[in-house]
Amino acid sequence: MDQPIIQLSGIGRSYPSGEGSLTVLRDVDLTINQGEFVAIIGASGSGKTTLMNILGCLDRPSTGTYRFAGQDIGGLGNADLAALRRERFGFIFQRYHLLPELTALGNVEIPAVYRGEAVSARRARAARLLDRLGLGTRLDHRPSALSGGQQQRVSIARALINDASVILADEPTGALDSHSGEEVLSILSELNADGRTIIIVTHDPKVAARARRIIEISDGRIIADRQNQPATTPVRRDKAGKEASALPGSAFFEALRMAVVSMRAHKLRSFLTMLGIIIGIASVVSVVALGEGSRQQVLANISSLGTNTLEVFPGRDFGDMRSGRIKTLVASDAEALARLPFVAAATPSTSASATIRFGGTEANAQISGVGADYFTVTGSTIIAGRSFDGAAIQTMAQDVVIDTNMRDSLFAGRADSGVGQVIYAGNAMLRVVGVAQVASRGPGGSQNLRLYAPYTTVQARFLGTGTLSSLTLRIADDADMGAAQSAVTEFLTQRHGTQDFFIVNTDEIRQTITSTTGTLTLLISAIAVISLVVGGIGVMNIMLVSVTERVGEIGLRIAVGARRGDILQQFLIEAVLVCLIGGILGIGAALGFGVLFDHFSTSFTMIQSPAAMIAALVSSTLIGITFGFLPARNAARMDPVAALSKG
Repeated sequence: MDQPIIQLSGIGRSYPSGEGSLTVLRDVDLTINQGEFVAIIGASGSGKTTLMNILGCLDRPSTGTYRFAGQDIGGLGNADLAALRRERFGFIFQRYHLLPELTALGNVEIPAVYRGEAVSARRARAARLLDRLGLGTRLDHRPSALSGGQQQRVSIARALINDASVILADEPTGALDSHSGEEVLSILSELNADGRTIIIVTHDPKVAARARRIIEISDGRIIADRQNQPATTPVRRDKAGKEASALPGSAFFEALRMAVVSMRAHKLRSFLTMLGIIIGIASVVSVVALGEGSRQQVLANISSLGTNTLEVFPGRDFGDMRSGRIKTLVASDAEALARLPFVAAATPSTSASATIRFGGTEANAQISGVGADYFTVTGSTIIAGRSFDGAAIQTMAQDVVIDTNMRDSLFAGRADSGVGQVIYAGNAMLRVVGVAQVASRGPGGSQNLRLYAPYTTVQARFLGTGTLSSLTLRIADDADMGAAQSAVTEFLTQRHGTQDFFIVNTDEIRQTITSTTGTLTLLISAIAVISLVVGGIGVMNIMLVSVTERVGEIGLRIAVGARRGDILQQFLIEAVLVCLIGGILGIGAALGFGVLFDHFSTSFTMIQSPAAMIAALVSSTLIGITFGFLPARNAARMDPVAALSKG
């Protein structure tokens, strides 16, 4: 005699209800042999659906013992129960529970996916099952394009894909018209004739009449168990549903594929989920690019003040009232300093103010008396004509180099830029020999009208004194600026007998400004990172909502054999994909913003950082893992019975 495939002893099921509990099943004893066709009938609320859930290992009994094929189910863990559902049970639901984003073929494949079967093999078998059930021409149709009867046949094919030995059908004809319902019952009869155990839960006596055995339940107790038709010996069949060995990594790639399908089916939800990440990543990358661009511009502006330069002024500091009486800063100091090994060049400087005239145009300007190396020392550029040389210094030549502001003021509209013209500075005549790029030496420097003449000329014709207002030294590129400043201080102190001067180190200015720029960049970056975290929280919230919206899908996947790890992996992959794609789109948005910024901005350009982009992608992935874990875990821990009832 055959061993019973299902054996229940004293099964009871209670649920918490308020401060007490609600008992749905009471002391149920039931034995079902392989190959039987059983109908469980009863009124709504009698406990028949709860009994079916326990039979299909979707629910656990509160009391009693359930043995399947001789194995005690009570001692199995979640993974073992998932394997049992995957290998031995096939579920047919009243509401079909088909995933709307998948085709008929894709819906049938789902149990075989969790079984780890190769794609080609499972698709071929799914196609054969659908063809057998009359849906060979509907393989690529989604559920919305199928009739109710066709959807139920897809559900039946899904129940058979893993060659289940027990088919559990919950009101399989409840949502169908009489013709479609009759077709479904005929299919179930054929499956029973093939040796499968069929268990139908129904409240319709006409449907129950198709079964060979009818079990009636009321108020959680079995009140009748009778043979409706003579029992027949089932056809012996070797079950092919052995646990398939999954290829390495196949579970991950299947979860990835299903995640992509789900995201494509809900494009708007996916985009809204990743919107916060897009904004956060774009902000971070753009802030880094803005910070680097502004830093480079600051360094360029400092370079225009003079690269690696020390400026020596009389007095103890700026504003020293005695600096005008100090006469010890002279041209010979520059000549002596220029001979030091770490000094690349040195130039004396002095200045005077005068009214400049050319034709009928007048302007007030500053005349800077400088040495022949001045333009080299300060990194200034002669854009027209030439500068003056050492001979001009010695002969106190009346040559002058004007800046672009002076050119635009005196010679606007002239093709020669004023080179070769004679201008008047007070009562002195000066010949323009060159035009220099606008200097930016100090606050307001780029707005002043400025002329550069030999310092000897300025001393003789405008000042009548041999003293200087400053010395400018260019330090060799391989020299330490701090050590150079100390050496110059010691050298001049020995020459003057006292320290009646002070030195401005442009490298200190550069370090101060770049440090300030770095601090501001860090501050703005912190704000951008906060926006990134907020985006991550948004991902978590929307993923939690997504879990709530997809409870039916989760319940179905668990019912057809998905492990908790499979559900966790799929939802976690979806979260990571959302954040990763959001990160890529965020980088694209930052690059687009950079193009627009560079087009409209004239002050500086954004300098994109590949390292920042890589860090942004890594960050978006970590955000997906971190903020996606909680929703994914909630999905994996969902009660399949509750999920199916809400789906």
